[in-house]
Amino acid sequence: MSKGRLEAFSDGVIAIIITIMVLELKVPHSAYLEALAPLLPVFISYVLSFVFLGIYWNNHHHLLQVARTVDGRTLWANLHLLFWLSLVPFVTAWMGENQFAPVPVAAYGAVQFLAGGAYYLLTRALVSSHGADSALVQALGRDTKGKVSVLVYLVAVPLSLVQPWLAFGVYTAVAMMWLIPDRRIERTINR
Repeated sequence: MSKGRLEAFSDGVIAIIITIMVLELKVPHSAYLEALAPLLPVFISYVLSFVFLGIYWNNHHHLLQVARTVDGRTLWANLHLLFWLSLVPFVTAWMGENQFAPVPVAAYGAVQFLAGGAYYLLTRALVSSHGADSALVQALGRDTKGKVSVLVYLVAVPLSLVQPWLAFGVYTAVAMMWLIPDRRIERTINR
């Protein structure tokens, strides 16, 4: 299978996930600004999830730009990632609809942890099919940011059960960390 087909499929799934999320934003039955106040937790959840999905989409795109080919293990690792990402609309809505209650915030973090782990497994599958001296391995480097993110989620999930807003802040900090562009892959492509 060509990597272009894998990328197109993944792009389509992520687009559907974002569409499902936006459909959870209900229109208020009032024309007054104060009618938006009860929707604020849902909207905040949506914004964070949209950013996370955008980060995954962007990094997935860059990752596949460096990859030469994909194999069966890569296809399954990619489906594993898409499975966890497909749960983002559910945990986003649950967290927002329940005003950031502890269990939904923990569930949100658990899905982010599992998606981060799945992305890491996808990178490992690609590395194993490309070899240790490939441009892909050079571009990924030690992937410190990816490993730290997964560990931070692991810590934030139990934290959310006692301090859900603090855990939500941690999830937001991880997103902000990923918004800072990582130029390793682009430098590798340009060489």
